[in-house]
Amino acid sequence: MTNRFPRHALLALLLAASAASFAQTNDAKAARFYEDALQRFDRKDYAGAIIQLKNSLQVDKSQLSVHLLLGKALLADSQVVAAETEFGEALRLGVDRAEVVVPLAQTLIAQGKHSRVFDDTRLSPTGLPSGIKLKLLLVRSSAASDIGDTRTAMQSVLDARAIDAYDAETWLAEVPLRVRAHQFPEAMAAAGQALKLAPDSSNVYYQKASVLHVQGRINEALPLYERSIQLNAGNVEARLARAGILFDLNRDKDLQAELDELQRQVPNDPRCTYLRAQLASRSGNDAVTKAALKRVTELLDPVPVEFIRYRLQILMLNGLAHFDLHEYEKAKGYLELATRQQPGSPLTKLLAQIAISEPNVPRAIELLEDYLKTNAGDGQALLMLATAQMAQGRYAKASQLLQDALQSRDDSKFRTALGISLMRSGKSGTAQAELERAFKADPKQTYAGMALVDIYQRSGQLPRALQVADGLAKADPKNPIILVVQAGARQRAGDFAGARAGYDAALKLDSQNQPALLGLAHVDALTRNFDAADKRLRAALKGNERSVDILFELATLYELWGRSNEALAYLQSAVDASSQTQTRPNFALVAWQLKRGTPAAALDAAKVLLSKLPDDVDALRTYAQAQLAGGDAAGARSTLNNAARRAAYDAPQLERIARSQLDARDIPGAAYSLDKALTGDPNNLPAMALMSTVELLQGDTAKAERRAREVMQQFPKAGVGWGLLADVAMARGQSSVAIDALRHAHDLDRSEASLLRLFNALSLQDGGKAAIDLANGWLKTHAKDIVVQKALGDAYARAGNFSAARRSYEAVIAARPSDVDAMNNLANVLIQQQDAGAVAIAEKALALDPRNPVVVDTAGWAYFKAGNKDRALQLLRDARLRAPENPDLRYRLAVVLAQTGRSAEARDELQAALKNKNFNGTQDAQALMSTLK
Repeated sequence: MTNRFPRHALLALLLAASAASFAQTNDAKAARFYEDALQRFDRKDYAGAIIQLKNSLQVDKSQLSVHLLLGKALLADSQVVAAETEFGEALRLGVDRAEVVVPLAQTLIAQGKHSRVFDDTRLSPTGLPSGIKLKLLLVRSSAASDIGDTRTAMQSVLDARAIDAYDAETWLAEVPLRVRAHQFPEAMAAAGQALKLAPDSSNVYYQKASVLHVQGRINEALPLYERSIQLNAGNVEARLARAGILFDLNRDKDLQAELDELQRQVPNDPRCTYLRAQLASRSGNDAVTKAALKRVTELLDPVPVEFIRYRLQILMLNGLAHFDLHEYEKAKGYLELATRQQPGSPLTKLLAQIAISEPNVPRAIELLEDYLKTNAGDGQALLMLATAQMAQGRYAKASQLLQDALQSRDDSKFRTALGISLMRSGKSGTAQAELERAFKADPKQTYAGMALVDIYQRSGQLPRALQVADGLAKADPKNPIILVVQAGARQRAGDFAGARAGYDAALKLDSQNQPALLGLAHVDALTRNFDAADKRLRAALKGNERSVDILFELATLYELWGRSNEALAYLQSAVDASSQTQTRPNFALVAWQLKRGTPAAALDAAKVLLSKLPDDVDALRTYAQAQLAGGDAAGARSTLNNAARRAAYDAPQLERIARSQLDARDIPGAAYSLDKALTGDPNNLPAMALMSTVELLQGDTAKAERRAREVMQQFPKAGVGWGLLADVAMARGQSSVAIDALRHAHDLDRSEASLLRLFNALSLQDGGKAAIDLANGWLKTHAKDIVVQKALGDAYARAGNFSAARRSYEAVIAARPSDVDAMNNLANVLIQQQDAGAVAIAEKALALDPRNPVVVDTAGWAYFKAGNKDRALQLLRDARLRAPENPDLRYRLAVVLAQTGRSAEARDELQAALKNKNFNGTQDAQALMSTLK
């Protein structure tokens, strides 16, 4: 079941109850401010709406719907910087990006940040609902056109039209693109098609007139502009264009009347003011002319250049105004900016030079790479160059240089350096072979030995790691560095006493040995002696406030301790203090942000990581995970393909890449990676198993079955092969065959994973009774298995046995008090049982995971059932913004909206729910719809 069914201890219930009255008062106050703001926004009283929304935030800064509406109001009021901030805050709080992509893109364009419309992963069209995607594509087209990228602009229009060719906007957007390219027949054809689709659109007539206007056919354009104004008297662009024609026709009286109307509608539009200056100049009124020109510069000079750098008309307008005022230096600056809009301008070279002098670090690195490629002559130079590249984190480049060096002379030092470089670039299999060869040839290559220990530990070969570490320590028992490596190997093997003894021995030889000290702290943390670890690390931090290793270990400690905010603060400090070669905190920060459900922050962290390790396979895979979390599946696929190319024939690396490719729905890419992995290691079990799965996804059940039986033959004591056979049977619709295979798999593995697979298959039969019996039988001998206990609770809840489900969820929470899913599910069970404790449990889950729309929704529904409609509405609106594609959530919001008299809004939510094919509450929704007036 979907984990809608989360709880806590008695103390939490009492605390929640004591705070309820105060919270409910604030909830109602915040809700009143919001509702008033919503009405003002609908009346276009944006200033009033902004005030009320800020009042609401004074009561509660976490209101997602308030931040979103405030962003829209600020944008409508031309406060674009503040609008961007609010949209960003809404995203940070968890709003579904479909709610903000269009207005956020508009705020960026209004600030001249056109490139961010394409670079910001939050604004990717991938994964958006079709209607939102269409609007965003048109905004992207406008942005691309502004910066001179006509191909992207036109492609965006065509992509939008492919979604809905009957939307007039997809034709109107083509008109200015064709005009800029001087393709006037095509522009008129697009305008004509738009007119057929929207015959009463003011903007259609304006665009059609603009095509005629730019060709000098002003007598034909003028009546179309006038028709546009008749349809919408507030169409400022049409009025300004008409005013320009009136000026050209010397119809000064009509022009003056038009300018007076424009002055009333847009008193601070510099284009209107400039026309006034030209009209005054024609009549010889120098004082009025000068005053008007000065007013133009006063309006535009304070505007940051970034806001108008793509607005050719505005740039030229201010340049000309300064020129007419004889302010040539200022005029030159603006006119140069305008000239830069023209392709092929010689000033493009100057811009390139300025960018370099800023300096533009990526470009500087690129130039340096070109230089180094042309100066990589002899072996010694190659080794020095490789060392420099590794110092910059460019391990793939270093590996290539070292391979070139080895061709000139086989040297254990070269081979050790090559092995370390390969290891750091993620090619652990190849690195292992090189290091083993170097260590065997020269056992004094201790760096090769220590690197081997690391590789063995990472690949799970703990006995081999300990064997090499013990050998190193035996050969050099007074070396504290080697003792630390040995202690680390013991720690990884679970020998905490041995690890502690090793670290202590290293400290006796070197009292300032930081790795030994950190190792002791980590052992303390792993054995839950948190206070001792904290004391040890804080003492070490004194005088070493920017020590990346200490800061990282503190972050690890606080995460194990359950103190998340402090853990994140220390982790960010470790990243900030890290050098180009210190990447462990970068990897950890990306993982942290992904776990927290903040993909934008994860992508930012991943970009920093990739700048340090541009050729590293693990860094590329991590970056792809962040791309995928942000909705950029295409980008993730490209990144993973790059990683697969760089992974050589390292089977473990390639198998991990293939899994990520499946997450990105790149089945051919996963097949390629696994085929490459099995070429390098034909008997690699994880790769063989995953290849069978990929073959099933490709629809080749026969090939998948052959692969499964090959696994069974080579690994007869493992249940993996039987599990793969079950997958094949399921694909063929042979459920009984699949269940028999899963029983065989579980008999061999006797693991939680094998049990859950069998449990899930049995859950689909006979109301899940056999699955429930299986889980209960397992729990008799594995009473602490909370994963199975939670699955059992879900099964009971699906079967409608809420009392039994409640017992299961309570058992999970007793064993793991921070289990949000169990709390959320328990809250839903309590709602079903009409138990007043549902609110307290839901609030506890909400405190632990406030960004999860399912948890927010449960809390909102619990409050509604408890009679607190204000708090319910606030939470359900928040949940709907986080997951607008969830029809059940939208239905529940509609129920509360209807109860509070917001019929129009309720109808909108019901219509959205009913359009969703996955909605199972159609009958209830239609019944509710029939009651709304």
